[in-house]
Amino acid sequence: MSQANQAEWNYLWTNLEDKDEWLFRAWIHPNKPEDWAGKTVMDGGCGPGHHARIAARYASRVVGVDLNTSPIAKEKLADLSNVEIVSGDIAKWDTGERFDVVYSVGVVHHTKDPNATAAHLKTLVKPGGRIMFWLYSREGNGFVYWVLEPLKKYLLDYFPRSFVMALSHLLTVVGSILMHTFYRLPLPESFPYYTYCKNLRGSTYQRRLLNVFDKLNAPTTHLITEAQARSWVEGWKDVHVDFYVGTSWRVSATRP
Repeated sequence: MSQANQAEWNYLWTNLEDKDEWLFRAWIHPNKPEDWAGKTVMDGGCGPGHHARIAARYASRVVGVDLNTSPIAKEKLADLSNVEIVSGDIAKWDTGERFDVVYSVGVVHHTKDPNATAAHLKTLVKPGGRIMFWLYSREGNGFVYWVLEPLKKYLLDYFPRSFVMALSHLLTVVGSILMHTFYRLPLPESFPYYTYCKNLRGSTYQRRLLNVFDKLNAPTTHLITEAQARSWVEGWKDVHVDFYVGTSWRVSATRP
């Protein structure tokens, strides 16, 4: 199923950067880039190429595919001879090549049909190769589902991106204050966003701003249930599905 080009992503990656390698490593856990030596890797929805640059340190070849921001990624990764950036819809892109590793971090839940996109990405994995997804979860994200998504749909989508960015700054400041005050209280681990705030407490302001802006800016967001995430790797080997910091799913498996 084809996606439509969305200008919101160009605005995001023109104005913000993701430099936190530790998060990428956390999102693909228990997989490690160091294990990709000599392998071919596909970055499904590469954005500006920040994760492809990490993968390129270890893999023999990295192909980054993105429908919206491939020109940005090409410019940022022009110094890397083992990286190829192409413009394409990850829900249907297929040149016939199959990869040792296919990962899609924070992208499939923004596509028109996450189930179809995940199913297609799996076809790009070689037998014995590894698929990896990191996804926003339906579980643990009541505030996003009941407040932010309706706010975005019925109000923010009609405002210029500069206004959404200004609002994101405000919410990031408020969130940062709460993170370092209220969320330092001895709350139970199950308290909404407690683990999430604890995890991001040592992150940069820009990283937290990026998180907030993504929630308010993304034209399409599907929150993925555990059952849905598990269904994507059903029948594969060495399956790993876990609930990361109470707000997302880390999913990976090996193709039989």
